[in-house]
Amino acid sequence: MKRRLSWWAGGILMSLLLLFTFSVIGANRPIGASTYVPYYAGILFGMDPKDYTYLQEIEKPGAWEGVMLLGALVGGFITSVFITKSFRLTVMPTAWKQYKNKSVLSRLVWSFVSGFLLILGARLAGGCTSGHFLSGMSQTAISSMIFGAVVLVVLLITGRLFYHTKEK
Repeated sequence: MKRRLSWWAGGILMSLLLLFTFSVIGANRPIGASTYVPYYAGILFGMDPKDYTYLQEIEKPGAWEGVMLLGALVGGFITSVFITKSFRLTVMPTAWKQYKNKSVLSRLVWSFVSGFLLILGARLAGGCTSGHFLSGMSQTAISSMIFGAVVLVVLLITGRLFYHTKEK
């Protein structure tokens, strides 16, 4: 039987990560993931921050968010391939086939729409879910608490709609 990390050990490790991130030897700012998108877009497309107000609003942009996300991607891949042995590459997840339909086009359209709404929500909320949940809630920011409550309610409604099955 595999041992799992207990919830309290995960909480302690997350607290240490947040302390390091906020510290001067760390990033000296909150954890967030959405900042890297405009940061890298500015680099990739040669955008001058003087011409784009959002790029001016990003305080101390840096490449560490991209490295963090790349590390999460690589870490998840290594875990799914070597530890849990659950990796599979598919356009159509099993749950989608079971609860929705078998249409690849439907899956791709809904993925695009939901991804667009997620990005729009992150922009309207002034940050991404990781920024609000990890950094904002650890600082007990009221805006992050409201964001967390709204996300929880929407998650419950979406789950109810997605996993709604007809009684037999």
